[in-house]
Amino acid sequence: MRTARWCGAAVVALLASTVAACAPGTPDARPAAEALAAALASGDFGDVPLAADAPAPAALAETRAAVVEGLGDATATVDVGDVTLADDEQSATARLDVAWDVPWTDEDWTYAATAQLVRDEDDDAQPWRVRWALPLLAPDLTDGERLTVRRTAAERGPVLGQGDAMIVEPRTVHRVGVDKTRVAEGELDAAARGLAAALDIDADAYASRVASAGAKAFVEAIVVRDADPSYDVAALAALPGVNVVADEVPLAPTRTFARAILGTVGDATAEIVESSDGAVVAGDTVGLSGLQRQYDAQLRGTPGVQVAAVAQESGAQRVLLQVDPVAGEPLRTSLDLDLQQRAESVLADVASASAIVAVRPSTGDVLAAASGPGSEGLSTATVGQYAPGSTFKVVSALAYLRGGLTPDSTVTCPPTVTVDGRTFQNFPGYPAAATGDVPFRTAFANSCNTAFIGQRDLADQAGLLAAARSLGLEPAATLGFPAFLGTVPDEADGTAHAASVIGQGQVLASPLGMATVAASVGAGRTVVPRLVTPAEGTTPSPEATTASADAPELPDATPLTADEAAALRDMMRAVVTDGGAGLLADVPGEPVIAKTGTAQFGQDDDLRNHAWMIAVQGDLAVAVFVGEGDYGSTTAGPLMRAFLAG
Repeated sequence: MRTARWCGAAVVALLASTVAACAPGTPDARPAAEALAAALASGDFGDVPLAADAPAPAALAETRAAVVEGLGDATATVDVGDVTLADDEQSATARLDVAWDVPWTDEDWTYAATAQLVRDEDDDAQPWRVRWALPLLAPDLTDGERLTVRRTAAERGPVLGQGDAMIVEPRTVHRVGVDKTRVAEGELDAAARGLAAALDIDADAYASRVASAGAKAFVEAIVVRDADPSYDVAALAALPGVNVVADEVPLAPTRTFARAILGTVGDATAEIVESSDGAVVAGDTVGLSGLQRQYDAQLRGTPGVQVAAVAQESGAQRVLLQVDPVAGEPLRTSLDLDLQQRAESVLADVASASAIVAVRPSTGDVLAAASGPGSEGLSTATVGQYAPGSTFKVVSALAYLRGGLTPDSTVTCPPTVTVDGRTFQNFPGYPAAATGDVPFRTAFANSCNTAFIGQRDLADQAGLLAAARSLGLEPAATLGFPAFLGTVPDEADGTAHAASVIGQGQVLASPLGMATVAASVGAGRTVVPRLVTPAEGTTPSPEATTASADAPELPDATPLTADEAAALRDMMRAVVTDGGAGLLADVPGEPVIAKTGTAQFGQDDDLRNHAWMIAVQGDLAVAVFVGEGDYGSTTAGPLMRAFLAG
């Protein structure tokens, strides 16, 4: 046999893969091969010149459809390679290069097929005809085999904490539900309602789900962690019709562990499947909220894909393509397991929204970001927006230091101060010994509102904003996870400026933001908090952008200097030794520096207080927040002490 050249018109350039089967005076076989290639790709055999013994085009279309139906949405491209003419010029072979774009993988299923063509000297219009053979549809395909594509989910990547400690990993659970094969049809409703009553869930809704499920369905009612003391799994399994199925699910160490931040994992919703462009299918385990959702593409990995030829009668299969799943990449976080659990334990009995955030000043690592049960699922720690009250005086103090004050400068702390007709006063019970002309350190330690408002001309609103940014309270921050640090108006005067100075008015901050302020003081430089380290080459979803769409374009922040930080530490230490944070004076370990804060909110006839405290001990900066309390020293203070002393 020989690979023949074009006959007829001269060819200027000819690639080896497009050689036509013809010799001088012999018709070209390539058009027949190309018609076959197009049909194999499309399923339409109407234009293929078929040999006399071949099935009809419609029958071939049905055969192809039946064979490839199991490939779903896969599409094929078929290119004609070398066409080789036999020595007798009565037959030829054509190489067909087939590539299937199968779902769920970037790796195509490729193979080469060989088409047999025969000469028809009696038909000038179609001088070459195609001999049909099943292996044209798939390698070595035999009668009765069908192609299938199967998807294997990848192992989900873990969520790690400090030192790569495991936070979220596969943990044993028990799926509890009614197994309809275990109970007679007439007793199904009673079985469903009995389980619902034992679990204290909506009996009508669960019974309806059981009734509408398939005849052999297992209808899950709840997923219980292994050894969860809240449920007696053995007793549940003993109920009529109830089955308990062991499984593994990606879970954190406890049900509450950083749940508002980490989010949850579960079966993909219809909305997630629809928006995934085929990357997620029904039944997949995906992130449903929080970091699990935000970094789902990184965590879920790449599914495995298998294309096989399956014999209909015997079920025997031949694997034609095997793409192994690639496990998801771990998501590394800065959370410290012990500190996070300690923070959650401290907040366990706080009824209102609350938070404890701990940041390592030397690195900016967020070691704990706990939100109490009163937050009702919201990450108060990272996205809460509240007036910071007198904890913001750390910012105002920095602005005043830049305006010329020192900790030893004399300031006046009167009982009240009036600005544009509005009277400001100190908190009830403010110590009389700290009124009058006192060192700036004393006014700071005792949180004298009137002294801070009285010095407001040393720093305009722009100066307050600059000081806030120097301490890490960056309104336009983008941190790689949903977060809010704080906002300070860049323009305000009169009473609005006076309110800003004491952390009220339009000044807002999150516990994360105020922990960052404390961390910056402790580090002696502007700290940027960090919680997640995405895998190289991954891009967080838009949910990771923390700056609002209308965030101002801000120039580079003025760096916090070592001297400024030293002065702030001096004054924050005085809060512990001489001011409102005296309960921290004997906390074991390095000396603690702190600032208390109380911010009023609500209407005049229903004023309530946010309670704050920030503190630094060694390489640990902490913010404690309680949505409704008495004062920073009396409500947030004991929580701070419990956390630090722990």
